[in-house]
Amino acid sequence: MDSNDKHQVTKNRHLLQAMGHAFDGIVAMLRDERNMRFHVLAAVLAVMVGWWLKISTADWLWILLVIFLVLAAEFLNTVTEAITDLLVGHHYDINVKKAKDVAAGGVLLAALFAVAVGAIIFVPRLLALIR
Repeated sequence: MDSNDKHQVTKNRHLLQAMGHAFDGIVAMLRDERNMRFHVLAAVLAVMVGWWLKISTADWLWILLVIFLVLAAEFLNTVTEAITDLLVGHHYDINVKKAKDVAAGGVLLAALFAVAVGAIIFVPRLLALIR
């Protein structure tokens, strides 16, 4: 690395350095990606409702699974978008469109799964409260 260049181009030297880069990626996602902020808000609401309803440990495992599945899918979608944009710039390419559409479809499937799990866990408990 040139002394004037502060950007890392070599492998991480230790775990803390790698974790710092991972943290930077999470911050960038929250700062730059509107959909990620929406997913985090939905996750916080699900956790609050789960805590309020005192759901079981097994239900918590399902809720946490779908939360992290949706967040991971959104990370992978963003990576797909960034890499494909880097490859083609601002030019249309049918393969780039397909890659982006498939990555977005993965996020949609994960989100639909999260909604289904949330409905299975929360709806019966919420209905029992209003009866």
